[in-house]
Amino acid sequence: MQAFPVMIFAAGFGTRMQPLTADRPKPLVEVAGRPLIDHALDLADEIRPPRILSNLHHMADKLERHLAPRGVLLSLERDRILDTGGGLKAALPQLDADTVITLNPDAIWQGPNPLARLLSEWEPARMDALLMCVPPAQAEGHAGLGDFTRDADGRITRGPGLIYGGAQIIKTARLAEIGEEVFSLNRVWDLMQADGRLHAARYPGRWCDVGTPAGVTLAEDMLAHV
Repeated sequence: MQAFPVMIFAAGFGTRMQPLTADRPKPLVEVAGRPLIDHALDLADEIRPPRILSNLHHMADKLERHLAPRGVLLSLERDRILDTGGGLKAALPQLDADTVITLNPDAIWQGPNPLARLLSEWEPARMDALLMCVPPAQAEGHAGLGDFTRDADGRITRGPGLIYGGAQIIKTARLAEIGEEVFSLNRVWDLMQADGRLHAARYPGRWCDVGTPAGVTLAEDMLAHV
């Protein structure tokens, strides 16, 4: 299996998670007795990446104390949050790779490791990014019809059909095409989509969005019913 560095996005304010984030950053909110970021680290550890990195901003000191013993590299966004694209671009010197895995910690997966599934379906000759997506019927805590429409070859465009689950493999070269310091990875995805090189894998298990306190309950119920 190929090995790519993993970046966990952990810089956000967690506004929707109030009041649970009154005294801690969202990645330290617990689901089933463990912080969200530890669930994410378990997924990353299972694929044995060469490096794991997390970006930090809000309550960075608390996350730093939690992550340092795990050997996680840290990309501190000291002055402002750089969003997903800007955060990944700023972390590239530490990630030291032209292809990386990114993971959002505010989701719980029940089923096969989504990062291992991505690696098993990654075809760099025809893909610039491979997003792990979830059919709405297999998702908890997420309203709407989905983010992407997938064709028979796995290419995706904006539209209903599949929910982006917060895990992907992405080539980093096109980050250089965005001149701003703060930007979303959606802008890079749009460039890849225009070239027919944005793809999705379908997750076969269940998935829960843990963006609100209600999502914590949904995730714990999901995990309790294996």
